[in-house]
Amino acid sequence: MNKKVLIYGGSGGVGSVLARKLTSHGIGVHIAGRNEETLSSLAAELGCGYTVGDVSDESFFSTTATNAGEDVSSVVYAIGTINLKSISRLTSDDFINDYSVNVIGAFHSVKASINSLKANKGSVLFYSSVAAQIGFPMHASIGGAKGAIDGLTLSLAAELSPYVRVNAIAPSLTDTPLASRVLANDNVKESIGKMHPLKRLGNPEDIANLSAYLLSDDASWVTGQIFGLDGGRSNIASM
Repeated sequence: MNKKVLIYGGSGGVGSVLARKLTSHGIGVHIAGRNEETLSSLAAELGCGYTVGDVSDESFFSTTATNAGEDVSSVVYAIGTINLKSISRLTSDDFINDYSVNVIGAFHSVKASINSLKANKGSVLFYSSVAAQIGFPMHASIGGAKGAIDGLTLSLAAELSPYVRVNAIAPSLTDTPLASRVLANDNVKESIGKMHPLKRLGNPEDIANLSAYLLSDDASWVTGQIFGLDGGRSNIASM
């Protein structure tokens, strides 16, 4: 049976680059998300299946898992939020939405495909954030949600071993469409890039490269890990 990677957020900045990388190595993918135009275009390019829906609808996950088929060996949840507000502007709805999109969606992505993941001795990949490791102003809601992703990663890695590996990548700010409101122009990109020891922002290829490794058999002894992919920002003081 050929194995397949199911990518939620498959037409997004990271998801689309990962989907292209995997298919270029002969690995089947199924992409899912809410933008039908971009999904259908990418699916036609890659020759893969796709499912359209919203993570706020629980049935989206069961439909996607059914459409992807029983040969799904890995699930990638590449859907998230960037919600930066001061505590005086945050509301309960901000916290509920950030938690729902980032954490509850991640949970459902695994639950819907759990039988296939176990049968294929597969893997799961989530995306956390450097903001769950160190404190940034205006990050209370998203930092809390990504901290919960860290906890979910460890808990599921324990519960699903030895059959399913579960890991997460914790990037710093990455130059993707999701971050476009923060990275408003080249001056802002350069300024934030210089805050990192490696003096640049991350890009989707950086994340896709590590993602592909963690999904591969080369990482068959790796589980329960949260990998910082942040240009050194979480551990090294920038000069």
